[in-house]
Amino acid sequence: MEVDLKRAIEVISKEKGIERELVIEAIEEAMEAAARKTYGMELNLEAKYNPEIGHVEVFQIKTVVAEVDDDDAEIGLGKARTELDPGAEIGDEVLLKLDASPFGRIAAQAAKQNIVQKVRDYERTMIYNEFKEHEGTIQSGVVMRFERGSIIVQLRPNVDAILPESEQIPRERYRQGDRLRALIVAVSESVRGPQIVLSRRSPDLVKRLFEQEVPEVYEGIVEIKKVVRKEGVRAKIAVVSNDSDVDPVGACVGMRGSRVQAVVQELRGERIDIVPWTPDETEFVCRALSPAKVSRIVIDDEAHTMEVIVPDDQLSLAIGRKGQNVQLAAELTGWKLDCTSDADYERKVQESRRSLCRVDGLGDFRAELLLADGYKSAREVAGTEPASISAALDIPAEEAEAIVSAAAIAAEKERLDRMVLNVAYGVSDAAYALRALAAAEAAASAEDGEAGTDEAAPGETTAPADVSAASGDVASAETAAAVADTDGEKPAGAEG
Repeated sequence: MEVDLKRAIEVISKEKGIERELVIEAIEEAMEAAARKTYGMELNLEAKYNPEIGHVEVFQIKTVVAEVDDDDAEIGLGKARTELDPGAEIGDEVLLKLDASPFGRIAAQAAKQNIVQKVRDYERTMIYNEFKEHEGTIQSGVVMRFERGSIIVQLRPNVDAILPESEQIPRERYRQGDRLRALIVAVSESVRGPQIVLSRRSPDLVKRLFEQEVPEVYEGIVEIKKVVRKEGVRAKIAVVSNDSDVDPVGACVGMRGSRVQAVVQELRGERIDIVPWTPDETEFVCRALSPAKVSRIVIDDEAHTMEVIVPDDQLSLAIGRKGQNVQLAAELTGWKLDCTSDADYERKVQESRRSLCRVDGLGDFRAELLLADGYKSAREVAGTEPASISAALDIPAEEAEAIVSAAAIAAEKERLDRMVLNVAYGVSDAAYALRALAAAEAAASAEDGEAGTDEAAPGETTAPADVSAASGDVASAETAAAVADTDGEKPAGAEG
């Protein structure tokens, strides 16, 4: 029995990776609980493992007193000196060894269960502490099974982690037995033990992969400022070098792209744009929109927006597939970006210039000043405080108030003109639809009727519809011409 206990302690300690002292502590607590069930819960008991004999001894603790009032908790001074300790004094605590044989089978089984539970708790605590320190690092494991869309990954024997469906990259597929690398994003305690949550979608995964592949990043020579990604499709990282002799982009790319290709391969083909970071925000935006070239940028500090103008043939490249390039660039820079082509921008500027020039008393020169100050229409001028207009044009407050009032009139006229144009073009579209419907009906009638007889000529059937459609076209054209005459010109974007 003694040898078996020693051996059990050693085996449990080695197999579970638990310190020997913790195993002994669990055994002592289990034996103490068994003794209380045997001798009584009210007794003051203590269990101690004796390494010399390889046995757990159970003691009852009693206080030395002159007169005994409670036999379970006290012992007389004379008896204590005679039977236990010759040097005992009043107030001392002495240990009275108890016989462990009466514990019985039930008590022994309870002790065994307590030991197993204690060892399991220690093991869970050790796993939790270990992986809590590794939170935010990449771990490799083997796919074991699938549960409701989540993947259970075995990081090591008896240690499983979960890759939730929300943290998986779309279109990535795994089979049982595949090796998987993911980032530990959370470690928490639960009733069933420590719960380790993995992620393949976190931007930190890209950062940690570059730390593993690029020594300059791991050593801090090259710093990754920010990572944004569209999981499984594209990612952008902003990098800066703390050493003027080290090119941050070249360090991350590696010889013939070996370093970045290793990361791309791990992410199963996800494209990665490496952007050199700069404190100049406009320059950083231009770099973030790479590979597109930027012609100019219009900044709105109040709205924290940049209007990025690119050459006409670069617009689709700047926006990217499904808007991914401009969206990632906006996330990387922290600015709201609006991409437009040179042609569209010039058209907007011309529309804004015409709208401002229609304000009575403003004039071409002042209209250019307001246009340069960010005003894009008469409506914006009408909605501005006169003091702002006065400051922008350096004119008296009374004159600024007159300009704001005139802008309100011009804005209302523009609104009415647009309304009439919409009605005119709506009539034109309706006439076109009626003509198409009449032609379709005529074709159907010609097929079903006696088209080949002399009594029914094709022109006789379609003539009324054609006349009606033609008259509709004439009416709509005349209406549109009248509207154009009242407005002075046809608004951009209303080509019909």
